[in-house]
Amino acid sequence: MKKQFFRSLAKFNKAVLPSFTKKGVDLSKASKWQLALFAYKLWVTKNALD
Repeated sequence: MKKQFFRSLAKFNKAVLPSFTKKGVDLSKASKWQLALFAYKLWVTKNALD
């Protein structure tokens, strides 16, 4: 149940949220909200794969 929820959330995030890799954003120079968004996407991906 939990895994399925995070998988669907990951698909939603991929469709809606911006990709920093495609934009070429350097994480060492990213703003606070970009780092927070990156951390959120990383957390969702980690839980979707477990």
